[in-house]
Amino acid sequence: MFEKKQTDVYALGQHIAMSAHKARRVIDQIRGRSYEETLMILELMPYRACYPIFKLVYSAAANASYILGSNEANLIISKAEVNEGTPVKKLKPRARGRSYPIKRPTCHITIVVKDLSLPEYEYERKNFIEWLIKKPKWKNKYTDV
Repeated sequence: MFEKKQTDVYALGQHIAMSAHKARRVIDQIRGRSYEETLMILELMPYRACYPIFKLVYSAAANASYILGSNEANLIISKAEVNEGTPVKKLKPRARGRSYPIKRPTCHITIVVKDLSLPEYEYERKNFIEWLIKKPKWKNKYTDV
């Protein structure tokens, strides 16, 4: 009877060349804020992690306007998370023909945007009326031969 509608849209950035700890410092500031406020915060913060997160928030808003047809003024950042990615492994040449490994950390960032103007659940009236009208199965079983 009630059907859950899609109100969440996400954007995913994988293998971003920075540590997850540095990206979380920025993500914690924007979680739960509106879309327009998030863009202003990201433009003014002095961290290097702001630019890839800015691009992801912008992409999530573009996905929301394409998939849901929503206005950017109604969007909020409902979920934002950072996970560690696989480290990029390199070898740095050292003295006497030796080499030391260098591990550059990467991270995966997920931004979920929610539209507040859309209802989360929709009442399916058509299916409910069809359910009321249809015959019970036990009548067909014993009366029809």
